[in-house]
Amino acid sequence: MSQSAASLPFTDAEKVDIRRFCGYPVYGAGPAGFQGYRFFQAYGLLEFRMNNLAPAEYATARAVYLAALRALEAEIPASANDLDTAEAGPWVRNPKELEERKALFRTWRLALCGFLGLPPGPALGGDALGRALII
Repeated sequence: MSQSAASLPFTDAEKVDIRRFCGYPVYGAGPAGFQGYRFFQAYGLLEFRMNNLAPAEYATARAVYLAALRALEAEIPASANDLDTAEAGPWVRNPKELEERKALFRTWRLALCGFLGLPPGPALGGDALGRALII
């Protein structure tokens, strides 16, 4: 029985995206160094989860969360195209567009953390650095 590509373990590029989206810093080149998941339980949990999901969970993470987050992330810089327009004919720019896009992106990032059972990382205002995670 062969698995579809969607249900296979994450690629390194997907892991980079998941770390970013969940608010965790880069992993680095390997076990050397004094940074990273090896020194914080939440980082270790993130790495464990990314490497040990069930096939259906890999597929869900890709189809639902990674797909949506990549699309939402791309729309944030694209909204800069309309920042210089206050009004154009009957069309009036939403002055809150950038903030609303960022809020929606953040909501999806937090949803991915929830799906993976992780506290939000430091870049999302989480306290993954200082507190022990009880599972």
